[in-house]
Amino acid sequence: MKLLRFQVHGRTTQGVLEQDVITELEGELFGPCRSLSARYSLSQVKLLAPCTPSKIVAVGLNYRDHANELGMQIPDSPILFLKPPTAVIGHGEVISYPSMSAQVDYEGELGVVIKDRVRNIRPDQVRDHVLGYTCVNDVTARDLQKKDGQWTRAKSFDTFCPIGPWIETDLDPDDLLIESYLNGVRRQSSRTSQFIFRVNHLISFISEIMTLSPGDLVITGTPSGIGPMKPGDEIEVRIQGIGSLKNRVG
Repeated sequence: MKLLRFQVHGRTTQGVLEQDVITELEGELFGPCRSLSARYSLSQVKLLAPCTPSKIVAVGLNYRDHANELGMQIPDSPILFLKPPTAVIGHGEVISYPSMSAQVDYEGELGVVIKDRVRNIRPDQVRDHVLGYTCVNDVTARDLQKKDGQWTRAKSFDTFCPIGPWIETDLDPDDLLIESYLNGVRRQSSRTSQFIFRVNHLISFISEIMTLSPGDLVITGTPSGIGPMKPGDEIEVRIQGIGSLKNRVG
């Protein structure tokens, strides 16, 4: 099932997508909801980021091919950092190129959307607390990351976390094709079977550190092939079983 948020007739609502037809839902994606009679085609609505996280927990260096590409040692435990909710934009929205950076990179990632409030859960409990999965671009000001020696400024600019186009609830995340295309040219191609730490391990590990709330987003790292974008470029993240997230750089 594909769950999404959208704007139509000047209001924000949510729905479920089946074969390009959206059925509007009354209620919340993370609580009780029911189908309404309203139906819309994708062409009639503006898609929004499918969740509004209170926090975005990101994982660094989680693909074996990316670690090999960088010549870095496989980490013993997940490397975590945070992106602010103000970085979130949806499918089709513009990534703003900050004036203080000279190199802004794309990083295609699988996003995990949390369903309910969780703390200290075991790996075998994780799937019961995941609403679904989405495409994410962990946009990064690479020059500032290198200059600062840590990642907060480089990862936190407004518009630096495109999410979408929807949340796929019926998916096994352990072996999915993930790709990024810059102006139609494939730049990243890997599979989530390359994960160093799989989704169940990541969510359990994070839940031992912080409470996760409904709608929170965990982004699971990027494969090899990251690279720069410039104003006017279009970047697309495709993930098997989910769909395609496209954004232009402005």
